[in-house]
Amino acid sequence: MFDRQRIQAQLLKGTLPLLVLATLRDGELHGYEIARRIRARSGGAFTLSEGSLYPALHRLETDGALEAAWRAGEGGPRRRYYCLTRAGHAALEQAEREWSTFASGVSQVALGSDHGG
Repeated sequence: MFDRQRIQAQLLKGTLPLLVLATLRDGELHGYEIARRIRARSGGAFTLSEGSLYPALHRLETDGALEAAWRAGEGGPRRRYYCLTRAGHAALEQAEREWSTFASGVSQVALGSDHGG
């Protein structure tokens, strides 16, 4: 009937840019730390693979929402650190508004709530 993993993967795919931008709101991070924080902040609900995170980071960088720079790792290999640009802050604000509207609409339909309509 419902494939829970497939549904969760599709929901994550659609919300990943918002999750990444929101995670970087507080400052620059490298990819592994972004994934770790998303997993922690979601209570373990979202575990990102490299195959989903890094393409999303690349798209956000290409779109001008993120800047990235290579830096030496602490006792390890170099890491690519990402931070929000001015356009990234604006994209985050827009994504938050869109998510709020979307989540409210889903709740109204799925949970039968009728708030103001």
